[in-house]
Amino acid sequence: MKGVAHYKKDGTVYKGPSHKMKNGDLHTGKSHDSKSEKLFHLKELSASSKKLAKRSGLSIKKKSN
Repeated sequence: MKGVAHYKKDGTVYKGPSHKMKNGDLHTGKSHDSKSEKLFHLKELSASSKKLAKRSGLSIKKKSN
């Protein structure tokens, strides 16, 4: 999704190029290779990874109505 932050499994924000796999997963890199890593949305991260993401101050805040 464009405009939504993407994270590596450890909770670090990823801002580089990405590609979508046939199964719908988003991975790092313009095209798939041996160094490609799966990307996640904040809600998909483990509790410890969410803490790192939030501590970094780079997580997108929820919109208020």
